[in-house]
Formats: sequence, C-alpha cells, structure tokens
Amino acid sequence: MDHMAKENKAQVVMIAAITALCILGDSMLYVVLPTHWQEAGLTSFWEVGALLSINRFIRVPLNPIVSRLYRKLSHRKGIILAILLSAMATASYGISGFWFLLLMRAIWGIAWTFLRLGAYFFILDISADENRGHYMGIYNGIFRLGSLVGMLAGGIIADIFGMKAVSFVFAGITLSALFLVYYSVYPSAGPTTPLATAAPPATYPLKLTNVWKDSQIIWMLLTGFLVTMLYQGAFTSTLSHLIDLRQTQQMAHVMIASASLAGIIQAIRWGWEPWLAPWFGRKSDHWGRRPVLIIALLAASVLFALINTGVPFGIWIAIIFGVQLTATVLTTVVDAVAGDVASQTTVKTSIMTAYSIVTDLGSAVGAVSVYLIASAINIEVYYWGAALILLLLAFKWAAALRKA
Repeated sequence: MDHMAKENKAQVVMIAAITALCILGDSMLYVVLPTHWQEAGLTSFWEVGALLSINRFIRVPLNPIVSRLYRKLSHRKGIILAILLSAMATASYGISGFWFLLLMRAIWGIAWTFLRLGAYFFILDISADENRGHYMGIYNGIFRLGSLVGMLAGGIIADIFGMKAVSFVFAGITLSALFLVYYSVYPSAGPTTPLATAAPPATYPLKLTNVWKDSQIIWMLLTGFLVTMLYQGAFTSTLSHLIDLRQTQQMAHVMIASASLAGIIQAIRWGWEPWLAPWFGRKSDHWGRRPVLIIALLAASVLFALINTGVPFGIWIAIIFGVQLTATVLTTVVDAVAGDVASQTTVKTSIMTAYSIVTDLGSAVGAVSVYLIASAINIEVYYWGAALILLLLAFKWAAALRKA
C-alpha cells in the first residue's frame, strides 16, 4: 500500500512537470502582452483582453468533448497532442497580428483542456478524502513552476530582446516535454480507469439529473467560477498594468520595467507553490475545507480592497504578495472541495467536467471584463467590486458551516 501511494505521488509529480513545460508561453504572455501589445501588432488595448481570454472561452464547449475523448483515448496520446499544440501556440506568439494570435490562443485552449482534465480525472481516481487536498496541492504547486519560469524569464527576455525571441525559445523548451512522456511512469490507460485503491464509496448517490438541485454542488461551482474570474482572469492579466499605473503615479523618476517586475512577483508565487500548496492542502485535509476557505476569502477581500489605496509603493507590493498567497490557498482548497463533492456522487467525472467548465468560463470572463471596465470606467471600480464579491462568498460559506 505504501509502495502504491509512492507510485501515485510520483505520477502526480510527472503530470505536473509536463504541464509546467507546456504553460511557459501562456504564462509569459500574461506579463508581456499588457505592456508589449503594440509589438504584437495590436491596435487597441481591448485586444489584449480578447487574446488573454479566448483560450478560456474556447475551453468551455471543449471540456465535455475532451472528457468523452478521454474515455477512449489513452493518457499518453492525449498528452502528446497537448504538448505539440502547446509548442505550436507558443512559437506563434512571436508573430504579429491580432487575428492570427487569436487563432493560436484558441489552439492553446485545446491543449490546456487535455492537460487539465487528464490531471483532474487521474487525481480523483487515486485519491481519498484524507489525501485529496495534498495531491491537488502537489499538482498545483509543481506545474506552476512553469508559470514561474514563464513569467520571470519571459518578462525579462521580452523587455531586452522582444517577444519573438522569448516565444521561440519557450516553444523549444515545451517540445522537450515529449521526452518526459516516454521516460515517465505516466499511465497509458484512460483517466477514468482506477489506478489504485478507489476512493471510499459515495455517501449519497447523486444522479446527474439531480445535480442542479443540490445546493452544495451549486455553491462549489459558483465559488470556483468567481475565484478563477478574480484571480486567474482579472488579477493575473492586469498585474503588469497595475504596476505600470502605480509606478506612473508614485515613482515618476525611478521606473522599473513593468513586465519584468510583474514577472518577478508572479515567479515568487510559483516558487513557493510547490511547498505551500501541498501544505495548505494537508491542513485543509485535517482542519476541514470550509474553515480554511472562509479565512482565505476574508483575507482576500481585505487585500483586494487595499490594492486601490494610495499606500507607498513598497507597502503596495507587499499587499500584492498577500493577494498571491490567498491565491495559493484558494486555488488548492477550492479544487479539493470540488473533488470532495464529486467523490460523493455516482457521476464524479461529470461533476469535475462541470467544475472545469465553470472555472474556464470564470477566468475568461475575468480577463475580458476587467479590461472592458478599465477602458470604459476605471480599473479601481473592478477591484472594489472584487473585494465585495469575496466578502459575500466568505459570509455564505460561514453561514453554511454554522448550519452544518
């Protein structure tokens, strides 16, 4: 049993490593495009939001399709396809033109759907309530090392050599993930095939027809949607823009390249994720998901509100790191909550597919809506609204905890 647990953990690590190599280009784009958009051949700022969100929108209808494909397609074939598509999309980021880049971002959306659903199904099959948070934390922590390299190195290389150079370099690195597929312990069976001792029997055999009547599932999906909308969608896609605005207001004589600084800040988060994400996952396994979730939501609400305050630049950067810490906690815990809810039903694959759909939709809506509001009104309005949403979510989960 101990050997099986070690093998399962090793496979989670390898899945995460492959994913890390595939997300280099996407992560780079989030810190580079908001400040290098003219170099990419864009003519309007709203096009930045469109390019950073189209991959999420395309994943919404793709999730159920890829879910069905994985019932017949082996893990190995699905991952190889994802790697090839990821490398092609990453290389294309060095070519100018909105419509071409829009197509390539859609192709990246296809690649990410294969990567993410494969990982979700695999972890759900090999985990139980007492270790699901830990496995989710391991996966989220390790694959985000790709974001660390993509944002840190990508921002610096783009500021010095331009987008074309960093795009071609990252595409080559992504292709190297093919070697990991062949030399890893990654299973060739489909993800819905149990790879270890199955999770405990369902506590209530909820059928698919009754899914939308279950308040626990509804609130899990809504929480996943809103958290990804505010973090992966809005915050990640506007961090370099926020830094640009703050430096213009407070540091007119000492300017740091915003893409580079945003890359450094994001990279620090991805650097702590391999340790903190599993740690918070284990704590939620022991303390309970809801208490950890409520505390993180309350802290996030305060920090999002503080983004708009006129504090000194150094303190403002500390606030940004606080937001990043809550992102680590919320991403891990909400993923684990989704796994908990799904494991208690007879349609766990369908529940996780629905969760993947709403989180993809949330991140897409976040990237588009924040740039639309920033262009039409003011970006501060968006962040005040984000603080309110997080506060209301915390109150809702606290009320549910008291009833339980």
